[in-house]
Amino acid sequence: MAKGFNKVILMGNLTRDVEVRTTASGQSVANFSLAISRSWRGQDGQQQDQTSFINCVAWGKVGDIIAQYVHKGSPLLVSGRLDQRSYQDKDGNKRSAVEVVVEDFNFVGSGRSDNSSPSAPSSNQSTNSKSQDVVIEDIDDKPIDLSEIPF
Repeated sequence: MAKGFNKVILMGNLTRDVEVRTTASGQSVANFSLAISRSWRGQDGQQQDQTSFINCVAWGKVGDIIAQYVHKGSPLLVSGRLDQRSYQDKDGNKRSAVEVVVEDFNFVGSGRSDNSSPSAPSSNQSTNSKSQDVVIEDIDDKPIDLSEIPF
């Protein structure tokens, strides 16, 4: 039997602040949901939009870092695997859930909601001072001699 492949890559915005809990064994777990939108043109030529809400879980340090730096509305890129689990609700009914177990992530955008940058020059500084220090060399188009590469 062939070995399966389970890899998910999603980019979306957090629908709520990250919820972090600690298990009885001391392991932290972060839960959040991503809103992922897509657009397409229907057969009638009209723009169609759809948003999917995907539950995500991140264990340990990965979850702690995500909870520390993102909040509701923040864009986030995650990769991981799909996991299906079963549980009983408060009424004793059997339920199942499919979620993404986050293994890796990347912050997307500046992470600042006020659109300011910490490295932006203040109004009393010249915005051209650094660009004057840059020297751009003209590179000719002759082929690279592989014998000149030291490795």
